[in-house]
Formats: sequence, C-alpha cells, structure tokens
Amino acid sequence: MSWVRVEIRTHARNCLIDITPKIAALIEKAGIEDGAAIVYIPHTTAAVTVNEGADPDVVRDILSFLESKIPKDCGFRHFEGNSDAHIKSSLVGVSQTIPIKGSKLALGVWQKVYFCEFDGPRERGFLVSLVKF
Repeated sequence: MSWVRVEIRTHARNCLIDITPKIAALIEKAGIEDGAAIVYIPHTTAAVTVNEGADPDVVRDILSFLESKIPKDCGFRHFEGNSDAHIKSSLVGVSQTIPIKGSKLALGVWQKVYFCEFDGPRERGFLVSLVKF
C-alpha cells in the first residue's frame, strides 16, 4: 500500500472543499475496479468528512455550527491563537475510508468528500492510499 500526496490551496480560514474529483482521478489512473480509498489529513488544524454535496447550504450550515460552538476567540490558552481549529479537527476527524466499486467511489447519491480547513487560507495536502480487493 502506497500513499499519494495531493496538494490543495484553501481560500478561507474555515471552508470545506470538495476533493471527490481529485480522489476519483487517482482511482481512474490506478485502474482499480474494487477496493477502498483511504484519505488522511496530515494537519492538526484540518480534517476530512463525507457529507451532502447537492445543497451548498449544508456546507454553510456545518461551518456555521462549528464556528458558533467553537469560536476563535474563546479564551483559549494556546499561544498561536488557533485552538478552535485544533478542536474542530479533532471533532471532525482526519481520515475516511471510502469503498471503491466499479472503479468509482461508492458514495451515496448526494455524498461528496470534503477537505475541511479550519486555520486557513493555506497551502495544504492530503494523503490517499488506494487498496485493491
């Protein structure tokens, strides 16, 4: 099992970016019919989630909820001033395993894979490993 690093540029302090096409391109290039895609975020202030991709209000609602419950200026003691981003990353999680079936991510009808930025904008990267069954 090997890992591929995919570079990404985030555009806001808090944002969700659809990375589904980037993962799909790796699957196509590898020619995997059935297996799994493991997506890992090697950052302490970013995460990955699978959620609805049809209605952009869902993404806005997720970000709004996280920002309201874990605000940046909440009296945290971490000297870098980004404890909120660390907490959001821990709550959302840094990895997802998504089945591959018929050379495609076996996502639900409305699902997309999102890179979650909580301390941007930044140059970031995520790791993908494709496992063939």
